[in-house]
Amino acid sequence: MRQFYQSFPIRDAVRLELSWTHYRTLLRVENPQARDWYLQEAINQSWSARALERQISTLYFERLLASQDKSQVEQEAKDNTRSLAETAKDYLRDPYILDFLNLQDETYQESQLEQAIISNLQQFLLELGKGFAFVERQQRIRFDDEDFYIDLVFYNFKLKCFLLVDLKLGKLRHQDIGQMDTYVRLYDEQRRGSDDNPTIGLVLCSEKSEAVVKYSMLAEQKQLFAAKYLPYLPTEDELKRELERERTQAVEQLQQQGLDDS
Repeated sequence: MRQFYQSFPIRDAVRLELSWTHYRTLLRVENPQARDWYLQEAINQSWSARALERQISTLYFERLLASQDKSQVEQEAKDNTRSLAETAKDYLRDPYILDFLNLQDETYQESQLEQAIISNLQQFLLELGKGFAFVERQQRIRFDDEDFYIDLVFYNFKLKCFLLVDLKLGKLRHQDIGQMDTYVRLYDEQRRGSDDNPTIGLVLCSEKSEAVVKYSMLAEQKQLFAAKYLPYLPTEDELKRELERERTQAVEQLQQQGLDDS
C-alpha cells in the first residue's frame, strides 16, 4: 500500500471521476509519466475501469509516443473503448465520498442524510457518476394494499435505465438486499418503459458487510448492488482497507473463473 501513497498524493486519491478500481489498475503502471497520462485520459474520456484496463494492456500511451500516425492510434483506442459493452457495474462506485454533505455529527438520521443529498444534488450527481439525472425522492410504488417509498430515484441516459437508491445507516443486512430486490421487481413492472433496460438497485450504506455481499443474492444478481458511503474524506488507513478489499475481491474473482473454466 505504500506504493499507492507514493504514486498518488491524497488530493489525487479522492478524485471524484475515478473509482478505487481505476486506481488499482493504475498502480500497475510503473512509469510515472505514463501513469499520470492514463489517469488524465481516464478522466477526460470518461473511461470505465474496464476501458482503462484495456488501454493499459494494449500499451496505448507507449504506442502513441512511438507512432508517427497518432490519429490512427487514437482511433484504434476509441474503437477498443466502444467495443466494450458497458454494464451497470462500470457506472457505480464503491465507496462514495460524500464529504460535501457536511455530516460530521454521527447522530444524523437517514432522513437527514436524504435531505443533505437533495440540498447538494449537483455535487451528489457528480459523485454518483456519468449519465445520471435525478427523478424523484420518496417515490411511491404500490403492491396490493401496501405502499413502498423509494428514497431516491435516478435515470441513467447512457445505460437507459432507472437507478433506485435506498439509504441505510449502519451495517448492511440481508433484509436490506431483499427489500431492494422487491423495489426493483415492482419498479420494472410498474414504471419501466418498453425501451428502458432493467432497473438497477443500489443500497447505499455507512458500513458494508462482506459476508452479506458474498452470501446474499448480490452475488448472483446483475442489477442489485451495495456500496459504502463515507461522509468525510478517507484517512490513509481507510484508503488502505478499501484498496485491500478490492484486491481480495479481484483475487477471488480470478479464482472463481478458474474453477468455472475447469
